[in-house]
Amino acid sequence: MPPTHTLAPHPDRLLPSEPAVRAIARRLYDAVRHLPIVSPHGHVAPRTLVDDVPFTDPAALLVTPDHYVTRLLHASGVSLADLGVGRGVLTEVESRAVWRRLCENWHVFRGTPVRYWLESELAEIFDVGLRPSAESADAIYDQIAERLDKDAYRPRALFERFGIEVLATTDDPCDDLAPHAALTADPTFPGRVVPTFRPDRYLEAAQPGWASAVARLGEAAGIETGTYAGWVAAMEARRSHFVAHGATSADHSHEDVGTQPLEDGEAERIYAAALAGEVTAAAGAALRRHMLLEMARMSCDDGLVMTLHSGVRRNHHRPTSDVFGPDTGHDIPLRGEFTDPLRPLLERFGTHPNLHLVLFTLDESVFSRELAPLAGFYPSVYVGAPWWFLDAPEAVRRFRSAVTETAGFSRTSGFIDDTRAFCSIPARHDMARRLDSGYLAHLVAEHRLDEDEALEAAVDLVSRRPREVFKL
Repeated sequence: MPPTHTLAPHPDRLLPSEPAVRAIARRLYDAVRHLPIVSPHGHVAPRTLVDDVPFTDPAALLVTPDHYVTRLLHASGVSLADLGVGRGVLTEVESRAVWRRLCENWHVFRGTPVRYWLESELAEIFDVGLRPSAESADAIYDQIAERLDKDAYRPRALFERFGIEVLATTDDPCDDLAPHAALTADPTFPGRVVPTFRPDRYLEAAQPGWASAVARLGEAAGIETGTYAGWVAAMEARRSHFVAHGATSADHSHEDVGTQPLEDGEAERIYAAALAGEVTAAAGAALRRHMLLEMARMSCDDGLVMTLHSGVRRNHHRPTSDVFGPDTGHDIPLRGEFTDPLRPLLERFGTHPNLHLVLFTLDESVFSRELAPLAGFYPSVYVGAPWWFLDAPEAVRRFRSAVTETAGFSRTSGFIDDTRAFCSIPARHDMARRLDSGYLAHLVAEHRLDEDEALEAAVDLVSRRPREVFKL
């Protein structure tokens, strides 16, 4: 039998390789490594914590729902069906087969942040000491499965073990938010879980199913949405419902961040055409851009932080989307542009004291060219931390270099994990803390910052930034 290799994440992983700088980074990292996790943007289902049902098996927990994992395996020739995507609850035989697929193809994750996250999860949560491979797959599966049978590995116990202080979820405007109310009312649950208002589908008037979605919005709000004015009022009412249940932000993800206003008559005309199923793609986009401007106005009124996650072509491979649905690994980034598209919004509301506007991008070229300069002038604007494909070591380092010289640290958002993979949350935050400690250590070593200031900045990025920016 071929030899098996150990899995032992190095304590200095991701810290600078130069000994003197590494020593500074270690001190900074030691000061933040155990601080509570503040997660202001993510996609964990709140029902997971309400029900506190044990996770079923290793594949369902760590592979099947995580498109960061499945997309690269798919690119390497493993079908999504063979990874359990879209197949519902798997039998043990099926789950083991999915797990073997991951372990047999462990090499495809070399050099990726996914490898870092998975290694951290396996070693630090489940005490796995073997490197995944075809030979070790069953032994690792058995070890994780054995842990998942214990009360210490149920969702609430892990939430507490991970040190999560605040966890934001992402929720449909029509959601009654009953799971959030249940968690808030439960004296045995010590954490804080807050909803996030995510109205994307209700703003895309040219997309299939929009009219029926808006009808449901009206039902949830108790407001007739047969007119443009009713649509706006229904949005305002549902936002109030979210605020009453602890929401602090509204999240928007569209192909662009255009905010060009329409005349009231034109907005009403396009809205009526959309309800009749007669709107063009261009008109639908114009209505959405106008409504995004309205959403900024609402944020000034109700105080919800406005976050923009733009520049993604969703469901790039239609055959996969038709079979497996959305969020299955084939959303692809687009070029970003912010300066001119956001000008109508910023001219109206950019200096409003209630507005916090957090801008995320998948186009690195706009960090220094557009986002940092915007955040360096407008008091409402913050540069969102590297997100999705940019949530990776070298991209994070490039982000700090691109943004800090123009906007400093205080005009950035703090880390967001943006994940459905519950067990990856501590690994993702740990990676960010190590990388920021390394960046700050270089500033100290170059005598650009005193170490006490670097320490203050490291703590601020972990604790104070996300709380202040997201009003937590």
